[in-house]
Amino acid sequence: MCGSCIAKVTPVLNETFGENNWKVDTQNPNKILTVSTDDTNENDIIKAVEKSGYKAEELV
Repeated sequence: MCGSCIAKVTPVLNETFGENNWKVDTQNPNKILTVSTDDTNENDIIKAVEKSGYKAEELV
């Protein structure tokens, strides 16, 4: 189940943040997305995930 979700968001996340600049912890029940860039804010990340058809929210 997670593999198809990751496959769906991969093109958008790669285009937006670059390959190898993001990862999803599929072992965590919340499926935590970590993005490693210097020039991106939380809203950009949320918009990219939502563009793929999924919901995202910032964890504090």
